[in-house]
Amino acid sequence: MAKNSQARLFETSAADKASGYSAKDIEVLEGLEPVRKRPGMYIGGTDERAYHHLFAEVLDNAIDEAVAGHASKIDVRLDADGFVSVRDDGRGIPIGLHPKFKNKTALEVIMTMLHSGGKFSNKAYQTAGGLHGVGVSVVNALSDRVEVEIAVDRKLYEQTYSRGKPTSKLKLKGAAPNRRGTQIRFHPDPQIFGDKLHFKPARLYAMARSKAYLSRAAEIRWSCDPKLLKDDDKTPAEATLSYPNGLADMLAEAAEGAERVLPTAFSGRVEMDQGAAVEWAIVWSANGFGEADGFTRSYCNTIPTPEGGTHEAGMRSALTKALRAYGDMTSVKKASVITADDVLGTAGALLSVFIRNPEFVGQTKEKLSTQDAFRITENAMRDRFDHWLTASPKEASRLLDWAIGQADDRMKRRKDKDVARQSATRKLRLPGKLADCSDASAQGTEIFIVEGDSAGGSAKQARDRATQAILPLRGKILNVASAGDEKLSNNKELSDLALALGCGLGHRFKVEDLRYERVIIMTDADVDGAHIAALLITFFYRQTPGLIDSGRLYLAQPPLYRISQGGKSLYARDDAHKDEILATEFKGRKPEVGRFKGLGEMMPSQLKETTMNPATRTLARVALPKGLKEPEKLVETLMGKRADLRFQYIQNNAKFVDELDV
Repeated sequence: MAKNSQARLFETSAADKASGYSAKDIEVLEGLEPVRKRPGMYIGGTDERAYHHLFAEVLDNAIDEAVAGHASKIDVRLDADGFVSVRDDGRGIPIGLHPKFKNKTALEVIMTMLHSGGKFSNKAYQTAGGLHGVGVSVVNALSDRVEVEIAVDRKLYEQTYSRGKPTSKLKLKGAAPNRRGTQIRFHPDPQIFGDKLHFKPARLYAMARSKAYLSRAAEIRWSCDPKLLKDDDKTPAEATLSYPNGLADMLAEAAEGAERVLPTAFSGRVEMDQGAAVEWAIVWSANGFGEADGFTRSYCNTIPTPEGGTHEAGMRSALTKALRAYGDMTSVKKASVITADDVLGTAGALLSVFIRNPEFVGQTKEKLSTQDAFRITENAMRDRFDHWLTASPKEASRLLDWAIGQADDRMKRRKDKDVARQSATRKLRLPGKLADCSDASAQGTEIFIVEGDSAGGSAKQARDRATQAILPLRGKILNVASAGDEKLSNNKELSDLALALGCGLGHRFKVEDLRYERVIIMTDADVDGAHIAALLITFFYRQTPGLIDSGRLYLAQPPLYRISQGGKSLYARDDAHKDEILATEFKGRKPEVGRFKGLGEMMPSQLKETTMNPATRTLARVALPKGLKEPEKLVETLMGKRADLRFQYIQNNAKFVDELDV
């Protein structure tokens, strides 16, 4: 049996050999070889972001010394040769022989072995960013030269490395009576990253400044060789970065120029046992920040967590619960519908937590997964936010009203989205009064918005059925400049108009979805007609501004008078035009002059000839006056709720009116 078993084993080995895959193909990577073989597993890749991440790993170690209270100054320098150095005045990496590896110093163990360091227990650091013990060893593995200086016991020691291996012994460099701490100077390896990548001064400076905001206790002194700075580069050659107010200082810069819901920011810091802490700064903006609606930037032990995590969830929960509770306390029932997205959607929020033994998703630490971080953050912020709201009832009520408004917008968008989803699966629903054109394409088509059913009846008979659609509206529409969103959404006339156009309203407006090439307002040629046209133009300006900007909105020019004698008939737009025709075309004669009371009294043939036939009609395109600096202010003055503004405007501009037709 034994011989048969051995034979079978031999046969298997022979099969492996025949396949070209055998025991000799199994590689064992030692030391830091795995890092060089697969750098993406440790720093996320070999692109520009990963290149600069090496600097972050070295800087984080210095910051950890400062946060632990052992360092107060950190020097960061970028040299013209592409080397970056980070120096702190902390305790210095231990240089004694390691008890387990007696032929190696602790420094060499840290620099050349993965998962080594002083942050696995809480003896050396209560809170720290580098917990996996791979940070500086990975930097060493991916650099073609690393220079380490340790100042301890008034002496300066030095050791050099290349691609993960020491290139010199630890040696005494000389006396250092006024220096202590660690300096690491390194250059990323072109064999890993290529020759085209280089450190960008602006990016390193921004990273250093961010750490200065977060650490509070540390003063970071930045310097960069001026040769690396371009003429348009705002990065200073030298700077001292110190921010005693922490995130409050950081937010003041990030939110500069934003239109605020509240004049003050909500900021604070809570210290806890065993070095744990939660710090935050939040400002609410009405219109977001530049191109972004809002932002949330979070950190754990000064490490950026761009994908958020449990600490962000704790902050969102604390703010939402506190604002709902304040609404309940002040009998505002609608506060119950507020969500975290309503509270933070257009807010600028900064959050920094310091906790023991944090757990991240991946080595690059982009998301915090520590469950305790939720509870710690929520408890710290909820209590402070409750007190902040009750201490400032005026600001609290304003914030609550704003959040409820955000919730209303969210629910309206969801309702519109549901309607859009349903419309995609069924035939387009159009208003019953709409007489649509037969052409399916928008090109060459137009919709006439007419005043009343009588005018609508004449227009339907006068139109070209292939390209002209008619939508009658009943009387004067809602003045959107003085009405709220609720009235707007409940107004049937405007809802029918929106359905007919098919392009959406407000922030959902898309000019490419417009069902017609032109939109033509066609009202009576009298004062009431002019008022209705003004209301419609205001609606389009507020709800579909792209319609005006793209030159798609027009005013029809129906006649006010018909002047005829014998077989000759001419039409006049207004009194001045009538007088001109009488003086030129019917000079010395007494023609019959008839005034139209409205479009509904015109014969379909007359309406077609004068107003609807592209070959014989005249259209006025609606556009904003050139050079008008504040169109919104003018619309609000003329069409808004305040009659005193209109009165003042009339007084200021009455001198420009030559004739008033009453």
